[in-house]
Amino acid sequence: STPVIAVQPLPQPTGSVSLLLLMHAFASGCTAMTGVEAVSNGMTAFKDPPVRHGRRTLAAICLILGLLLGGIAFLSARYRIGAMDQEKDGYQSVLSQLAHAVVGDGVFYYIAVGSLLCVLALSANTSFVDFPRLCRMVAEDGYLPKPFAMVGRRLVFSVGILYLGFATGLLLVVFDGITDHLIPLFAIGAFLTFTLSQTGMVLHWVRALRTEKGLNRAGNRIHLAINSLGATITALALVVIVIAKFREGAWITVIVIPLVIILLRLVRRYYDHLEAGLREPGKLNLGNVQRPVVLVVTQQWNRMADKALSFAFQLSRDVIAVHVARLSGEVSDEERAIRGRWSKDVEAPAKAAGLRPPRLVLLNADYRLMFEPLLKEIRALRGEFGGRTIAVLLPEVVPPNWWQYVLHTHRARRLHAKLLEFGGSDIVIISMPWYIEEPRIEVTH
Repeated sequence: STPVIAVQPLPQPTGSVSLLLLMHAFASGCTAMTGVEAVSNGMTAFKDPPVRHGRRTLAAICLILGLLLGGIAFLSARYRIGAMDQEKDGYQSVLSQLAHAVVGDGVFYYIAVGSLLCVLALSANTSFVDFPRLCRMVAEDGYLPKPFAMVGRRLVFSVGILYLGFATGLLLVVFDGITDHLIPLFAIGAFLTFTLSQTGMVLHWVRALRTEKGLNRAGNRIHLAINSLGATITALALVVIVIAKFREGAWITVIVIPLVIILLRLVRRYYDHLEAGLREPGKLNLGNVQRPVVLVVTQQWNRMADKALSFAFQLSRDVIAVHVARLSGEVSDEERAIRGRWSKDVEAPAKAAGLRPPRLVLLNADYRLMFEPLLKEIRALRGEFGGRTIAVLLPEVVPPNWWQYVLHTHRARRLHAKLLEFGGSDIVIISMPWYIEEPRIEVTH
C-alpha cells in the first residue's frame, strides 16, 4: 500500500532474531495488556449482578484490545512503519506515523491524535482513582502515614492524589518525558502486583480447601487451578521484563521496591512504638490536680495582652507575664512603657479583684532567639513550682485575609513549634487568637 505521506524508511537490520530480542518484544507487548485490571477495581460501579457484567466488560476490553493491536501490527507491516528513537529530532510515535500514512496531515489526523490523547488521559485517571484507595488501606494497617487514610474536603483521599501527582511529575522531569524509559518501571510494577494478587488468591483457595467440602470443594479446586496458572504466567512475564528491560531502567525498580518495603516497615514500627506508649493506662490518674502555673508571653502591652491575662486568671492564681525584649538589638520604648504602666494598669486591678498580682518578667534575647530565654525561664519555674504543670499562653493575631499573613512575624507559631520540640511533658501550650474581624462559620449543605 502507498501511504498518503511518506514514512521514514526503516533502517537496515543490524542483527538476527535472538532470544533476547524476542524477550524484549514480549516485554513491550505485555505492557499493552495492562489496564484491564481497572475492571476488577471498579466492580462496585456495575449494576446487579456485578460479576456477570464485569465479565462481559472484561471480555469486550480484551477483544477490542486484541483487534486494535492486530490492526496496528497489520498496517504497520503494510506501510513499513517502525518505532523511532524518542531522543532524536523529528520523533513520531508509531500511531502518529500510521495516521499520517492513512489520512495525511489534515483534520482527520488531528482528530485521530486528539482521540488518542483523550484515551491516554482517561487511562491515567484510573491511577488517580485507585492508588489513593490502595494507600488508604495500607495506611489503615499502619504501613503508611495516617493522613493517607483521611478523606479531604472534596470527599477524596487528597494526600494520595497529591503524592501521586508529585511523584509522576518528578518521574516525567527525571526521564525527560521519554516513555521508552518509563515503560519498564510501569511494566514491572504492574506485573509484580498481578503476581502478588494471583499468589494471594492461591493461598486463599488453599485455605478454603482445608475447611470446605462437597460441591464447594470442587469449585475451589477449579479456582485454585486458574489462579495458579495466572500466578505462574505473570511471574514468568515479570522475570522476562526484568531481564529484557534491566539496562533500560528496570534496575531502578529492583532497588526501589525493597527500599519502599523497608520504609513501610519502619512506618509500622513507629506506629507500634507509639501505640505501646499510649496503651491503656488503667484508672484515671488524679495524683496531681493542682492548677497550673500560667505563663503569658506578650510582645507589648495592648488589648491582646489584656485579654490573655484575663483568661490566665480564669485558669490559675499563679500568673506570670513574660515579655521578651531586645529582639531588635536594644531596649525599646515599649518595654519602658510596660514597666511604667504595669503597677497602675495590671497590679492595682488584680489586687482590687482579690487576686494575686501577676509577676512581670522581662527576658533578654541577645541573639534574637526568643525561645532560648523562655526555655531557661521555664526551667527556673520548674524548680520554683516543682511538680506543677506550666501552661504557656501564646496570644496570636489572626488576619481576616490570606494575603495579610505575610505582614505578620508569626512569632507565636514559631515559639509554639520550639516549645513542642524542647518544652517537655509538663508543658501545656495554649493558643489565644485575636481576630481583627470576627470570622463567620461557613455552613455547607
